[in-house]
Amino acid sequence: MREVGELRFSQDHLWVRLEEDGRATVGITDYLQDRLGNIFNFQLPDEGDEMVQDEAFAVVDSQRGRQELLAPVSGEVIEVNYDLNDTPELANEEPYDDGWIVRLELTAEDEFDELLTEDEYEEYLRELEEFGGDEEEEYSEDEED
Repeated sequence: MREVGELRFSQDHLWVRLEEDGRATVGITDYLQDRLGNIFNFQLPDEGDEMVQDEAFAVVDSQRGRQELLAPVSGEVIEVNYDLNDTPELANEEPYDDGWIVRLELTAEDEFDELLTEDEYEEYLRELEEFGGDEEEEYSEDEED
């Protein structure tokens, strides 16, 4: 059963938190912000945009290059953290708090249930470390829009 405040994680290192109003907040994990290094820019979606699970919804520019962020769940964007435009380092400093990216009205709630629980995500990270971490080609410096 789902609980308000429950966090779930994608294998692409994004988190989703259920809010009291039944909506979901999405951000990058501490692991991803650490892998990206200093974040200096976000290309954010607009309020009203539709996010589709496993499709790009935002782009982050960091010292490691540019990376598209893939939606961990589907939904309508109801709020965007525009503070990231002025202070993108919030995603480095407070990835689970002020560094959130978007809030959504979920359109496929079962997708949340399919994400990794905190324990499953921790196990996934241990496996990544054991097998040498993420593939380096995930991050590109010259990726075209």
